[in-house]
Amino acid sequence: MFSYTFHWNQALKALPQMLDGALVTLQVALLSMVIGLALALALTACRLSGNRILGGFATAWVEIARNTPALFQIYMAHFGLGNFGIHLSPYTALLAGIAFNNAGYLAENFRGALKAIPDTQTRAGRSLGMTPVQAFRYIVLPQMFRIAFLPVTNQMVWAILMTSLGVTVGMNTDLAGITQELNARSFRTFEFFAIAAVIYYLIAKAVTLGARLLAARMFRY
Repeated sequence: MFSYTFHWNQALKALPQMLDGALVTLQVALLSMVIGLALALALTACRLSGNRILGGFATAWVEIARNTPALFQIYMAHFGLGNFGIHLSPYTALLAGIAFNNAGYLAENFRGALKAIPDTQTRAGRSLGMTPVQAFRYIVLPQMFRIAFLPVTNQMVWAILMTSLGVTVGMNTDLAGITQELNARSFRTFEFFAIAAVIYYLIAKAVTLGARLLAARMFRY
């Protein structure tokens, strides 16, 4: 009934290749977070600007990013834009799709964090002679980042896992892509993907633990 024979040696020999792919996975995830954070701050500013056009644009971005599959967003970057003569490499399309998704989720996290900060703190800063910009920079912004820090960490983990979708657009240099190619050559699906799953798990846990230690150090008071 159960006649499958495991060949772990073959999979373990390919571990250096898979670890090289894991570095590419981390690179894409980190870049997507940097771009996503910058875009999220811009979207948050648009939503706070009071301008209906900017606010509508930011709201539309957030709604699309949060309510459509990440796979569709990556597909649109790679295949959809190609219909308009904009051809992105698998790496760039994956990066753009994840950054788009990150920006939407992070902008919503920032909006929630801002709502958690009482307006009285801004008024207190203004009563001390601060300008609105100074009150936002020195009082509101630090608290916003403190509240949103752990959700941002969760998004980083999600970005790492989302990189595996790159295999659907021809990405073959990240962990998922290399694992798929090794599997296609050997048909040892269980062994290769089990090892890849462990690597993803360890990366995610390392990011979570690092973020908790960093938060404990940064937000002690």
